[in-house]
Amino acid sequence: MKKTFILSFLLLAAFVSQSLAQIQEPVKFKSEFKKISDTEAEIVFTATIDAGWHVYSTNIPDGGPTPATLTMETLEGAELVGKLTPRGKVEEKFDDMFQMKVSFFENNATFFQKIKITGATYKVEGYMQYGACNDQNCLPPSDVSFSFTGKGVAKAVTAPASGDVKTEVAETAVTETVPETVEPDVVADTVAVAASTAEVGTSDWWTPVIDQLNAFGSEGKADTNRSWIYIFLMGILGGLVALVTPCVWPIIPMTVSFFLKRADDKKKGIRDAWTYGASIVVIYLVLGLAITLIFGASALNALSTNAIFNIFFFLMLVVFAASFFGAFEITLPSSWSTAVDSKAEKTSGLLSIFLMAFTLTLVSFSCTGPIIGFLLVEVSTTGSIVAPAIGMLGFAIALALPFTLFAMFPTWLKSMPKSGGWMNIVKVVLGFLELAFALKFLSVADMAYGWHILDRETFLALWIVIFALLGIYLLGKIKFPHDDDDTKVSVPRFFMALISLAFAVYMVPGLWGAPLKAVSAFAPPSSTQDFNLYKADEVHALYTDYEEGMAAAKRLGKPVMVDFTGWGCVNCREMESKVWIDPKVRDIMTNDYILISLYVDEKAKLPEKITVTENGQQRVLRTVGDKWSYLQRVKFGANAQPFYVLLDNEGNPLNGSYSHDEDVDKYVDFLKTGLENYKKN
Repeated sequence: MKKTFILSFLLLAAFVSQSLAQIQEPVKFKSEFKKISDTEAEIVFTATIDAGWHVYSTNIPDGGPTPATLTMETLEGAELVGKLTPRGKVEEKFDDMFQMKVSFFENNATFFQKIKITGATYKVEGYMQYGACNDQNCLPPSDVSFSFTGKGVAKAVTAPASGDVKTEVAETAVTETVPETVEPDVVADTVAVAASTAEVGTSDWWTPVIDQLNAFGSEGKADTNRSWIYIFLMGILGGLVALVTPCVWPIIPMTVSFFLKRADDKKKGIRDAWTYGASIVVIYLVLGLAITLIFGASALNALSTNAIFNIFFFLMLVVFAASFFGAFEITLPSSWSTAVDSKAEKTSGLLSIFLMAFTLTLVSFSCTGPIIGFLLVEVSTTGSIVAPAIGMLGFAIALALPFTLFAMFPTWLKSMPKSGGWMNIVKVVLGFLELAFALKFLSVADMAYGWHILDRETFLALWIVIFALLGIYLLGKIKFPHDDDDTKVSVPRFFMALISLAFAVYMVPGLWGAPLKAVSAFAPPSSTQDFNLYKADEVHALYTDYEEGMAAAKRLGKPVMVDFTGWGCVNCREMESKVWIDPKVRDIMTNDYILISLYVDEKAKLPEKITVTENGQQRVLRTVGDKWSYLQRVKFGANAQPFYVLLDNEGNPLNGSYSHDEDVDKYVDFLKTGLENYKKN
């Protein structure tokens, strides 16, 4: 911001936000009872969602985020018709956190449940549970309670006029909120919760420590999502790769020479070449926009999650790889390019130049097609409607730039590498890479639908073979139909072979469960691996109950690390597999702390429902996960996972909280500081 008072206001807001609890309130729900007729009604749940947050829809695969579900506790004088249904714009995309396709709402969410009124009076009570995440973390499952009563069929006198919808709003509008401060009655309720679910428990362990925790500060921030700059650079990289293919590279000198010869002067030739390059950019940019407008952002997301589309791209890349290996040639019908080329010759001016650029697009399809396809599928995972256009813009600029530069500096044409056998090597290398990426598409479909035909060790075995064969090919030990008989291996080719073979060797330990961070974005998660020798190095909590863990720590005289986590929390798994497995971290956590892992999405029912007062409103805790989520909010003032806090034996914090940050040294400092403060006490 340029103005000083705006900057000052923002700094003050940031300071105040840091001093308050870490409670996040990105979603606010309310429930309404909309009576459509004497016998029909809807329970409607509407929400406002902060920017960057998602509320998940109803149909979410197992192992994913919390879906929206409806639970009826009282249903008198009425019947449910169908299931809880989302209404409005539902987005779909492949979620990198959960490694599956998910459907969700942004900005606003609406769900409805149809009701049939059957009695003279009706009473419907229950709650809707929902999950919300952003790119960094997820909130624990949250409830929207409702209770509606009214007169039914027997009391009806006249039917409402057409289009007249009667709306009854709950006496107390249900809006999900979390407390900034904890009132005394909240503390009493939390103690009652502890006493009702564990043999050992003290009120001290549930006493809020929000102020003490904030005084220490907090550590750890999540990674941000891919940006448009990243997409643009990925498009440029794709364009540069397409440049050195046999379909494009030989055309550069011929096209530039054509412009310079047909022009009356050099300036006009350069201007025409600029126009030619701009036409290429426009064609590919329009193609990217057209794909988005025709299919829509949701359909593009389906390309990276839907089984049919993923299998299609898998087969497409395999076919293109076979073509690059020399099995056959893939070209568009020659009549297309011939017709466009003849039209360009008959016209003049800007139209002829544009048609020539379009001819290049058609002629080079066999080389650029798989690169463009892979680029579009990758950027579709961002869920942005402009992402394909940005990617195609980068691709087109990289592809068009040489035509313009060589037209401006025609003497450079003499120093251009001549077409030859090296271009076939480029094609074959691309063929190997396409095979590897083809498996990625098949793997996505396999994980999203739970087929288990391409688990982690199978995927890695195939990649090891592919990159080993690529290295052997680059050393000249494998020949394809279009390769030269020359057995000499250039120095660049040798180093490429070295890199490929080293990469294959690097992946070998992954067959026994090694993390392989370099391929974690492509390979299936380690949870799909059947044979894993690295489990012995993993850290596991001895306690999943807060009171039991605190009692054990008090008996042993050790500090406590409370791990607020979730079964569907991917960032939690990343911390466990990348940070906890480190020997320094593992040693401290195993020997010096009592680890308590509390799953806020645990669905096991509590022995009895417990009603608590939170921020002036009553809430019902029904599951074990509800209890731990409530503990996290009222004691620590936070509601996102992962969330780590270090405590002494009385439940007081020993350091600031820690969330998702994979810096091992920072995590070690976090643990050591807690130990030092514990010893001081």
